[in-house]
Amino acid sequence: MSEGQKTVRDQVRFVRPLCSMTEKDGVITLHLEMPGVPKGGVELEVEGSELHIRGKRTQTAEEGRYVVRERAVGDFAEVYTIDETIDRDKIEASMEAGVLTVSLHLREAEKPRRIAITAR
Repeated sequence: MSEGQKTVRDQVRFVRPLCSMTEKDGVITLHLEMPGVPKGGVELEVEGSELHIRGKRTQTAEEGRYVVRERAVGDFAEVYTIDETIDRDKIEASMEAGVLTVSLHLREAEKPRRIAITAR
């Protein structure tokens, strides 16, 4: 192998967490599966109209050789586009049992509003 070439082992691998997204009562909620990633191993950042979620899933100390290896290890980065209907000051995140939950609240003006019909 020539100098400067990377082996498969040296390449950075990107892991894409599985995600589901729901909307209820003016809140869009993302649930991202991140087993084995500690709370401190995840960063969330809003840059303009993008929500960036970054982190790293590291190798667990295993003895022996792998017979089956389906669990991905590596850096992860996910970007979600958010528009002006999302209140950037009310974005919340929590992590429990290997699932990152991100709540995106709609601005008050964007929430559906019932209009009462009065009799005349």
